[in-house]
Amino acid sequence: MASEAATAEAASSEPQARHIVYCGVCTLPPEYCEFGGTAKKCKEWLEENQPEMHETLYSEALYGMLYHYFFNTIILTCNIFSTEAIAATLATLSVDAQKRAAKDSQKKEAKAAAAEAKAAETKAQAQVLIKRVERNKRKYVTAVSGLEAHGMDLKKVAKEWGKKFATGSSVTKTASGGEEVVVQGDNSDEIFDWVVDVAGVPEANVDCIEDKKKKAT
Repeated sequence: MASEAATAEAASSEPQARHIVYCGVCTLPPEYCEFGGTAKKCKEWLEENQPEMHETLYSEALYGMLYHYFFNTIILTCNIFSTEAIAATLATLSVDAQKRAAKDSQKKEAKAAAAEAKAAETKAQAQVLIKRVERNKRKYVTAVSGLEAHGMDLKKVAKEWGKKFATGSSVTKTASGGEEVVVQGDNSDEIFDWVVDVAGVPEANVDCIEDKKKKAT
């Protein structure tokens, strides 16, 4: 009996695995969605897929904002510093003060929405350039730039293309200081299809060019 109790106690003291929810939009934990550029979409996703967490996070966030707003207002305007006095004053705050704090919260959401719209506009205008570059003895490499503007991780893309085309693929610096994915061989047509069909970049935003090696005179 004692041994069973000891075993149960030991089992209960072992660290338990923690279930972490990740946002389906930005892939961050919902607590950090506000730091990305898709806060509005993240909030909508959380409300639809994790309603309890949505209610907890956003009710706590609003309460915290209200508390800090009122707290600072009381200290700066009333010169009240004792915890008891602050608590008493918080309990008698006017409806107008609460409306002002709610308005500040709305401004913050509007700012996040504007940043999200700007990011979407930039993404809609961003061009992906697929360049077939001629090397010695009729050998080619395919250089692709502009992928990061569409939210793609260049290292992950290079790794995926290396496996897909069974060839060398890496991220390199460009002459202008940016980065591009360089794939050994002429894979421009296949990469075009991947960028449009898999990555979802509009066909109008993808351009293919050929960079031929100049012949020696």
